[in-house]
Amino acid sequence: MTSVPAPTKAAKPSGPGRSGDTRQRIVDAVLRIIGEDGVAALTNRRIAKEAGVSLGSVTYHFATQHELLREALLHFVSVETRRFTELADQCHGEGIELEGAARTVAQVAGGTAFDARHIAPFELYVQAGRDERLRAAAAECFAAYDRLAERILTGLGVRDAERMASTAVALVFGQQLRRLATGSPAEELVDALLMLTRGSRPAEQNV
Repeated sequence: MTSVPAPTKAAKPSGPGRSGDTRQRIVDAVLRIIGEDGVAALTNRRIAKEAGVSLGSVTYHFATQHELLREALLHFVSVETRRFTELADQCHGEGIELEGAARTVAQVAGGTAFDARHIAPFELYVQAGRDERLRAAAAECFAAYDRLAERILTGLGVRDAERMASTAVALVFGQQLRRLATGSPAEELVDALLMLTRGSRPAEQNV
């Protein structure tokens, strides 16, 4: 892994590339690079080129590669969780039911192209297995997914929704990884979720 040098005394970005914008461009560039070529491909020069910022801006905003990876992981999950929460709110507003929730999952899974930005989190989670400094961030990400899953499962009338949430999240991640590796259709994910959910609800709700 290419380490990020210690921070230099770079001038703070000014003009159109405001500090917050520059930081976000760097994070987005990191996700694209990781998704395309893996964590090992990260270098300050490539990040700067991909983000369209100066080399000094990278080290100004992120002193270490660990900080870069952590920020990229948390940013991706915050965006995805916000998107899924909005979908969950819509389901509740329309009256959530099992088949409707399954269709929503199909739309989300089927409509999510496995571009570089969506492949990157899988790389980052694997990297967390190698770098224990990333594990707290990874745990925070999965906790966010668990909370969202618990909310949806509760709305569907699933017993022990809190306990089942992590299982549902693991199922989604496993099926999505399978889709990524094999090109299998999103319908396989829907079928698996329906089996899990129906088996966890009172029988009268599955009629």
